[in-house]
Amino acid sequence: MDQNFVPMIIFGIIIVLLLVKSVIIVTEQTSVVIERLGKFRHIATSGFGLIIPFVDRKAAVINLRVQQLDVTVETKTLDNVFVNLQVSVQYKVQRDNVKDAYYSMDNPKNQIASYVFDDVRSEVPRLELDDVFARKEDIAVAVQQNIQESMNQYGYHIIKALITDIDPDHKVKDAMNRINAAKRDKEAAYEEGESKKIKIIKEAEAEAEAKRLSGEGVAKQRMEIVRGFKESVEDFKKSLDAVTHEEIMQFVLMTQYFDTIKDIGANSKNSSILMPHSPGGMKDFQNQIIQGTFVGNELSQLDRKGGKKESKE
Repeated sequence: MDQNFVPMIIFGIIIVLLLVKSVIIVTEQTSVVIERLGKFRHIATSGFGLIIPFVDRKAAVINLRVQQLDVTVETKTLDNVFVNLQVSVQYKVQRDNVKDAYYSMDNPKNQIASYVFDDVRSEVPRLELDDVFARKEDIAVAVQQNIQESMNQYGYHIIKALITDIDPDHKVKDAMNRINAAKRDKEAAYEEGESKKIKIIKEAEAEAEAKRLSGEGVAKQRMEIVRGFKESVEDFKKSLDAVTHEEIMQFVLMTQYFDTIKDIGANSKNSSILMPHSPGGMKDFQNQIIQGTFVGNELSQLDRKGGKKESKE
């Protein structure tokens, strides 16, 4: 190889290296900070770009996508319960403020986490543990607004702050579970008692309705029996004119007597006790009825006479 070609080869290699170093390719959703001799030059956006080799340099590649920072904060509630909160902060670098985002903050993730710690520990101690669970969305909104006000001047946009987990001490969780279990048992016992109460009330109502209907049936039955006896006595009296009232009464009582004896004998499970007696006892029962009726009539006549005398006086 001719020695005159060696410098040319070296020169060509240098030219290629310079061309390679002068070309920058910026990917989508990223920006590149270009410095010239240590001083900010410009922001290279996505696509093809040129720089001066060994004079300009790529200081940093800034990610413009939405990023997430997870922070675990331990704090105390108003009722003195220590709790760990998992806070997820979604943020992005503002495309128009890439310079501020790069030069203003040395470690943006740690600094955002510091703001999260400060805001959470100022919000949660105002609430009791139950309110922390119930109002976690309010806490997240407050954290987001406070961080946004602080980070906006540095070129960062806070998209969302989320409370993804609330983890109190395990003893507190066990106590809360026992409280909830006791409440569920109380509600179950109450519902069971209400069910029994309703059942008892409905059974009592059904029994009362059954007794009412049974009473109406018995009353109608007795009315029909009386009406039947009345018709039988009237028919019997018409057919036998010479029969007296006493004889008719004795006949009816005797008929009822034999019907009752038949019913007692037909029902083997009947607990009634039949005392020794003779059918002639029906005559004594009839005499008592007649005597009572006679005495009642006499008293009624005396009352009517007495009332007339008093009126005349």
